[in-house]
Amino acid sequence: MKYFHLRLTRTVLAMGFIFLSGISWADSIRFATTTSTYNSGLLDYLVLQYEKVSDTQVQVISVGTGKALKMGENGDVDIVMTHAPLAEAHFVDQDFGIEPLSVMYNDFVLVGPKKDPASVSHAQTVIEGLTLIMESNQRFISRGDDSGTHKKELQLWRHLGQSPAFDGYLESGRGMGHSLHMASEMNAYTLTDRGTWLALKNKLQLRLALDSDPRLINPYQVILVNPKRHPHVNVDSARDFAQWLVSGAGQELIGAFRINGEVLFIPSANQPIL
Repeated sequence: MKYFHLRLTRTVLAMGFIFLSGISWADSIRFATTTSTYNSGLLDYLVLQYEKVSDTQVQVISVGTGKALKMGENGDVDIVMTHAPLAEAHFVDQDFGIEPLSVMYNDFVLVGPKKDPASVSHAQTVIEGLTLIMESNQRFISRGDDSGTHKKELQLWRHLGQSPAFDGYLESGRGMGHSLHMASEMNAYTLTDRGTWLALKNKLQLRLALDSDPRLINPYQVILVNPKRHPHVNVDSARDFAQWLVSGAGQELIGAFRINGEVLFIPSANQPIL
């Protein structure tokens, strides 16, 4: 049965919860998604547009992919949107999630000190770039937080046949925005999603060092939490939101989102997961 409650003032809490301000709503869903979609500004943009055509409040929880999927596994949210295909496949295979849909993609980029002491900008591939960082023992900031970005970074290091155990390798244990600021302050390299980089780059003493490698493609999926596992989840309203994201209206909004005239995300509904 639908219920009414007062929306709270929009604020971002330390644990990542975003409550949306304004009026009373007939329904609500809990949506766990990545810090990259929040830091880029895309999340506020999409939710505000959805609430213009829906009577459902979207309560957003902005965390890393690992935490978002764990919240889905525990039944703490109704729907997740993440960017770690192998972890998502496991989530669905274990019957924690249902009805995965491809929503959009962007890419990861390597950024680093403006003087580029490892000469990463001369590399042809991201693997070559990481090799240059490691062999020159430059500082590299890893998120170290089981996020989709962290999972991708570790996957890339595995192409070198070893874990990143050099002295310059450091973990922030924090989100992408914090990790970028840490890299800027420490004159270090880091791997980031392009959206967060574009949103923050003017506040950082960093440069884009390497991009455009096919290995850096970064796909996002939306997945419903399985009501057979957690009967209390609001699967019907969560499905309505997921279907809106992949509808013509949602996809058009995603494709139109810009920062300083630059496209952040490419809509990908009805396309195979990259």
